[in-house]
Amino acid sequence: MKVYNLACEQNHRFEGWFGSEDDFLSQSARQLIVCPICDSVKVGKLPSAPHLNLSTAKSATAARKEVGPHSPVAAQMQKRLLDMARHVMENTEDVGEGFAEEARRIHYKEVPEHGIRGVATAEECDELADEGIDVFQLPLPALHKSTLQ
Repeated sequence: MKVYNLACEQNHRFEGWFGSEDDFLSQSARQLIVCPICDSVKVGKLPSAPHLNLSTAKSATAARKEVGPHSPVAAQMQKRLLDMARHVMENTEDVGEGFAEEARRIHYKEVPEHGIRGVATAEECDELADEGIDVFQLPLPALHKSTLQ
């Protein structure tokens, strides 16, 4: 089993598990590896170092349990992020590609104020900022494919 640290073109980082290096290369060539945040298929391996267990000291073992991707702290952070994502999904309207236009309509009081989410280009975000409309990017998992777990 090969575990690789991966990142998409937006620098969203995630882990991928493969049966072998050949499995990774085959899936990558067929664009089967997809970023869980933005659905990009432009994914590559990040540099990584092998894990060598050279220390049997109890303090080193305890330290590894307190920090790292599988630590209780990381699990709690992931739970809070997923709770926040659920809250955003449940309390906003998905306006998709029409985000910039709907944000303007709300700002200029053409429609009642309500929470929205959607997609905007960097240029559209800059234009909204120039108009005094505050927006922020919040990458959410592709929930149309699966539930937040």
